[in-house]
Amino acid sequence: MKYFMYFCKTIKKNKYMEATVFNSPFNDAQLLLLQTFAHIKSEEGFNELKSVLFNFYKKKLDKETDQWWKENNMTTEKFEEMCSNIHYRTPYLK
Repeated sequence: MKYFMYFCKTIKKNKYMEATVFNSPFNDAQLLLLQTFAHIKSEEGFNELKSVLFNFYKKKLDKETDQWWKENNMTTEKFEEMCSNIHYRTPYLK
């Protein structure tokens, strides 16, 4: 707890939680997720938030993949050829 000392102040008017963190090993995004997860009380709420996070990262990955595909003038044939040269496992001597 010595690294994660915080002061939370709830403003009833706006129902907004404000946190000031001192000597925290967490960044702002991590703190926001911790605060968000602290308010989830049901399995349904947990699954919904998990789905939102999954979709967020899926969109980021799709965007980066599309950008890489365009930058490398990739075609399906080039991609399949590139993948055919991948060794998935190191052969071991018997």
